[in-house]
Amino acid sequence: MAYDVVIIGSGPGGYVCAIKASQLGLKVAVVEKNATFGGTCLNIGCIPSKALLYASEMFAEAGHSFDTLGVEIPAPKLNLKKMMAHKDATVSSNVNGVAFLFKKNKIDAFRGTGKVVAAGKVSVTGEDGKVEEIETKNIVIATGSDVAGIPGVKVDFDETVIVSSTGALSLEKVPGHLVVVGGGVIGLELGSVWARLGAKVTVVEFLDTILGGMDGEVSKQFQRLLSKQGFEFKLGAKVTGVAKAKKGATVTFEPVKGGAVETIEADAVLISTGRRAFSDSLGLKEAGVEVDERGRVKTDGHLRTSVPGIYAIGDVIAGPMLAHKAEDEGVAVAETIAGQAGHVNYDVIPSVVYTSPEIASVGKTEEELKKAGIDYKVGKFPFTANGRARAMLHTDGFVKILADKQSDRVLGVHIVGFGAGEMIHEAAVLMEFGGSSEDLARTCHAHPTMSEAVKEAALATFFKPIHI
Repeated sequence: MAYDVVIIGSGPGGYVCAIKASQLGLKVAVVEKNATFGGTCLNIGCIPSKALLYASEMFAEAGHSFDTLGVEIPAPKLNLKKMMAHKDATVSSNVNGVAFLFKKNKIDAFRGTGKVVAAGKVSVTGEDGKVEEIETKNIVIATGSDVAGIPGVKVDFDETVIVSSTGALSLEKVPGHLVVVGGGVIGLELGSVWARLGAKVTVVEFLDTILGGMDGEVSKQFQRLLSKQGFEFKLGAKVTGVAKAKKGATVTFEPVKGGAVETIEADAVLISTGRRAFSDSLGLKEAGVEVDERGRVKTDGHLRTSVPGIYAIGDVIAGPMLAHKAEDEGVAVAETIAGQAGHVNYDVIPSVVYTSPEIASVGKTEEELKKAGIDYKVGKFPFTANGRARAMLHTDGFVKILADKQSDRVLGVHIVGFGAGEMIHEAAVLMEFGGSSEDLARTCHAHPTMSEAVKEAALATFFKPIHI
């Protein structure tokens, strides 16, 4: 049977692309090598980590905030087995949901490892070694990414003591001391889970700042907040070795700018130094599909590869490795194949760090605007001045809006605070339609809400805030 489109990979990019293509009347098949659909995000990434983040936040709230609110309970007791069961149930519900959507939309699934043979041909190698070839008019590569490791350092992952993000989601006990190599989103999110559950957490980061791509002011304040929560930071530190010991493991590092070598002992080590495109075993070179020096599939503005009829989306191509970015690309490719005008606005893709407090960002940072030579103005408002935040004991953080100095068009919004990941979307909608800070400031916001801080920051950008 010939298909209109075959998608290799069923992560957020792949499964959304498949569903959208089917909705547009195309005959669709998906190739998936794992036992369940959903890719890294649903199985060992976004979804299970958020389940543990939320559960650990509730544990911390019960232990530290309830008494202030007049809720007197005995000290909470951790049942890690039950917490992990909640995580697993959440994953199961989501991956089963994707399987249901595939059936609902009449999408055929091929189980096995997919490979691009040529334009119009995909081979699938099953667990039994048998190879099946599928004919199709279009191919979409949506194979995602894998753990990158530490450049130049051999790391033996046992996923028990020396773990990737996968192992960090399934530790059998709370480590006394967890060393996190890498101060990016994944390391800080998973580090915060175990910190709230009782672990001492030390972050070793090559750069002089955490969350390297974030707005500088945001990353500095957030580091201070994490330090108050018990995190320790070794910044500007190059890791030269990670090894198992009789008890736990050791991490050896040296200052990037020169200095004495240091070794610290840990009960567990989480390597979270980024991810790399999963493209090695797809037969791309033989099929004529070009990749860049980092193994990412090269695409044009319409997500087309160097071979006509072959597209690529998500983590396997350039750009932020975000599930929602992959989803938008999946929709765009499906629309393009169906003869419509698929498009992704890369200037308005929000990013969220699901720690406590959360960090959310969309658009440009101050550093990016300065580098581009753009004149801009800044409006800020702290949650300490927000009534709802005070009522909920969530006054950490602020809202920061960056707007063009001449036109007042909003160029970037950055939020540190409780629920930031939900609040960022009004900024995204505003920016999608080219809105100004005055447009946002003059939009009525319900009182009392955390979102009023967004309005106040907008007021501060174009004129003056009311409540500070």
